Amino acid sequence: MTAARRADRTVYLRSHPLLFALLAATRHRPVLRLGRTVLIHHPDAYREVLTRVPLDRTAERTTGGTAARLTGGSLLFDQQGAEHRTARRELTALLGPAGVAALRPVWERVLDRHLGGLDRPVDLVPAVRELAGATAAALTGSDAPPVRLALAAERAAAATARAHLPALLPRPGGARRARTAADRLSGLLPDPRDAMLAVAAVNTTLAALPRAVAWCARERLWDLARDDAPALAAELLRRTAASPVLPRAAAADATVLGHRVRRGDRLLLVARHAAEAQHDTPTHPHATLAPFGLGPHTCPGAALARAQLATLLSTLAPHRPRALRTTPHPGSALPSYRTCVIGPPRD
Repeated sequence: MTAARRADRTVYLRSHPLLFALLAATRHRPVLRLGRTVLIHHPDAYREVLTRVPLDRTAERTTGGTAARLTGGSLLFDQQGAEHRTARRELTALLGPAGVAALRPVWERVLDRHLGGLDRPVDLVPAVRELAGATAAALTGSDAPPVRLALAAERAAAATARAHLPALLPRPGGARRARTAADRLSGLLPDPRDAMLAVAAVNTTLAALPRAVAWCARERLWDLARDDAPALAAELLRRTAASPVLPRAAAADATVLGHRVRRGDRLLLVARHAAEAQHDTPTHPHATLAPFGLGPHTCPGAALARAQLATLLSTLAPHRPRALRTTPHPGSALPSYRTCVIGPPRD
């Protein structure tokens, strides 16, 4: 195991140790039923669920269901039928090539201010937090300070994650804290229905970008970053799998790789394993796409994430920084760093 992979693995183990111990122990089973929960590991099973199995967007302990109960709004993640399709089309247009191009100056200004000449150690996490908050503000029309918006989205995500992920001990008052955090985030947005958009934009960015840069620095991939940053960005997003598990629920009986799925079953789609993130060289044709879902359930923000990471890698490539210190964030919703200090290369 390389130093980069070993360091990145600790992020998973610190964020949700029980969950990831379970996933590691069962990853050789393509589909595994544990009571009314079905673990989906294999890329083909993952693809079948996301393209053929009807999913209940408002079920308990799913992303959409949790969001609906915490905000009381009609959100992208819990909408049904025509409403959902219309919202996805609007968001896809907002985050399509033209939309990403329009947003690019937002994050470029942040990177220029924070990274500059990179002649001293810099903690990448605050820079990425501001980048994520500025992007979320632009997407939602919020006039809140970017860092304040990002912190609110982080806290809301961390609180709500506890509603649908297993834990060693019960967390009294967790639902109340989650509602409070969601209310604070909604208060920063012109339209509270954009809360989940802000949560997704901020937390995915914070989980993905610092970890990808640390991996690049530890593996000394800066020549690749200089020559083809978009390709390297896609590969690093596959290896780090920022959203490693997608909690969903079956809305109808189905069969997945010969395994029966019943209506109401809770589905844990292990995007990390579908992306073959545990391997340096993927073997499945859908592996690179898997971190962002597949088919009608592809994340509309995939192109934005790839573009932001490619810009960050291109910005850093001439400086060839080292990863000086990384600290996992045990309280984050997604496997993330609390600090990621990079600095000039050795002479």
